[in-house]
Amino acid sequence: MTRFDCLDASYELLEDLHGPLEKIRARDSRLYTQLRTAAASISLNIAEGRARAGKDKRHLWRVALGSTEEVQSILHVAVRLRDITDADTVAAHATLDRLRGMLWRMTH
Repeated sequence: MTRFDCLDASYELLEDLHGPLEKIRARDSRLYTQLRTAAASISLNIAEGRARAGKDKRHLWRVALGSTEEVQSILHVAVRLRDITDADTVAAHATLDRLRGMLWRMTH
């Protein structure tokens, strides 16, 4: 299958989240699970949408876009709960910004 930049960026996000996930898991297993699930949802919905057509495709990409917001919010919550620091989230936030831009263009 050919490369798909948006999907590649979602995989990059998973890499960016490795450190924050490990720190969060040590302090809050429920928040860890929610972050892990939301982050995986981004990649899974982008991949599924890629194989669909029409409105179904856009719907899945909108779900992925919503999950980027959820991941960002979880990171902000984890910082404020002092589970992680702002410095732990820099790479993830940069990748989330890129993903949101791509997904917004794909859905509008």
